[in-house]
Amino acid sequence: MLKISNHIRSTLIVHCLLATAVLISHGAHSDTPSEAPLPELIPWKGDSEKRIVREGEWVTPAEANGFRTTPDYQQTRAFISRLVDASAAIKASDIGTSAGGRQVQLVTLSEGGSDPGKNGKPSLLVQAGIHSGEIDGKDAGLMLLRDYVNGDKALRQLIGHANLLFIPILNVDGHERASLYTRMNQRGPENAGWRSNANNLNLNRDYTKLDTPELRAVMDVINDYRPSLYLDIHVTDGEDYQYDITYGYNGSFATDSPAITNWLETRLQEDLDTALADAGHIPGPLIFGVNSKEFADGINHWTAPPRFSNGLGDLRHLPTVLVENHSLKPYRQRVLGTYVLIEAALEALAEDGKALDKAITSDQQRRPETQVLEWHSNDKPDLSVYADEPFKGIAYQKKQNPITGDEQVVWLGQARDYPSLPVYVDNVKGVEVRVPEAFYLPKHEARVLERLKVHGIEMAEAEGDSAELTQFRVDRHEFADNPFEGHFRVEGEFSEEQIEVPLGGYVKVSTDQPLGKLAVALLDPRGPDSLFQWGFFNQVFQRTEYYEPYALVPLAEKMMEEDPGLKKAFEERLQDKAFAEDPRARMDFFYQRSPYFDQAYLKYPVLMEY
Repeated sequence: MLKISNHIRSTLIVHCLLATAVLISHGAHSDTPSEAPLPELIPWKGDSEKRIVREGEWVTPAEANGFRTTPDYQQTRAFISRLVDASAAIKASDIGTSAGGRQVQLVTLSEGGSDPGKNGKPSLLVQAGIHSGEIDGKDAGLMLLRDYVNGDKALRQLIGHANLLFIPILNVDGHERASLYTRMNQRGPENAGWRSNANNLNLNRDYTKLDTPELRAVMDVINDYRPSLYLDIHVTDGEDYQYDITYGYNGSFATDSPAITNWLETRLQEDLDTALADAGHIPGPLIFGVNSKEFADGINHWTAPPRFSNGLGDLRHLPTVLVENHSLKPYRQRVLGTYVLIEAALEALAEDGKALDKAITSDQQRRPETQVLEWHSNDKPDLSVYADEPFKGIAYQKKQNPITGDEQVVWLGQARDYPSLPVYVDNVKGVEVRVPEAFYLPKHEARVLERLKVHGIEMAEAEGDSAELTQFRVDRHEFADNPFEGHFRVEGEFSEEQIEVPLGGYVKVSTDQPLGKLAVALLDPRGPDSLFQWGFFNQVFQRTEYYEPYALVPLAEKMMEEDPGLKKAFEERLQDKAFAEDPRARMDFFYQRSPYFDQAYLKYPVLMEY
């Protein structure tokens, strides 16, 4: 029998497993559906291709098959175990368990294997696979860790000044729902995973409500290690264009962290763009077309709400960059660009981490009197963004299509520049509120208090016997017609009143804390990502005590005898024919004005101190 080394044997096994997975994903029957044809590609070559290792014991699974596929959950963990065994600087731990029972892993890279939370160096948190079909960050991170093990001098020097925290697969359950047919509009890998988790929840909508164990694990990492910079790596959908690595953050025109945003705009972005361009990539901004039928109409400069990573990061003063690699670029190209991006972010942090930490502290200490909870897009576009350098787009034409019965965009695979492309900026204040000094939450709101605790928001027992506080009453509300991320969302309009409240049953959440802005976004019910609008307080819309006519009718007669003004108001209502002909409505008129009516009905239970 031919003898082979353990490494070659394991490599052969990996190749066989990957080949089997590809065959299964393609299907064995002649009636297997066709793959979706994608637009033509512009050929690409870049200096980042030099990072590919094609032979030896440290070829990553993705490199081993030419980036056609990505390793599955077990293969990924096996490769990470080899990295841990090879270097004391690399450590791996399980930070949470998914709904499907799989462990979510965190890999840390620090000089000598020191604790990144205690060694005094800034940390870069890189998160891959929140949408597990968008798994570029995992394979890029494995390559980077491999190069560290192989003695890459530049990486060794960087890790002397900064730490790397790496979540290779966040949505571990979706990662294993892999198939050739999960990502219709994306070029590879052939075994891409699924967008949502085992409970069909989109982790990328869970940053405020924290329903999922996966996002709770992320919050634990953020609170335990306090990273200085956070990269959330995705693959975008939508239009065709030349840019292969796009990214963004809440801009200076609509930020709750102005010092941080200034560092991102003036330091990090220049470093990332330069590194990517030098490596042969084309970096660009987050791109959201305003008209899917006419790209030339412009793009939107988005301000993310806190249900997304970059929106939450802006509120909690954690510098957060949302990376969206272009789905129509080949997987190989996207992974290599992601490697360059991660390394450049590490370098910026290693060189300028102290300045960033100073900006973080400055933003944490800000106490503005008002806060914008929702931003809207400006109707007037900004034509200056691409006035000097045009937008690097792709040519297209519109053709009448027999499938849809109307004109459809056909991308032509040819570079086309768009000078002065309109940019619609999300800088119009939609909902702006006064920031209270504190919120007071009833202790029985255990689910809400638990969410605040997971976020890391400081809470304390309410002091004193009683206080005059502001309570909101829901004057109008409307539930969504369909569930969204496991919730029936609700919107409302409110009035407010001052009430004297005994404080023994309340917990106080001061806004005079680093996460005070996040507390406002979660607890002011007028915000679109408030826990109220996510449905955490839906009990205020139900009544559990009612009346019987034999008791209410004589009470109503007594009430009119004692209050002539009430009698007059009732007689005026009787002028409304519908009211007059509705016995239940007539009795409700008195019940709602009686002391028996539920005084908590439609009252928002979280109180404010201004």
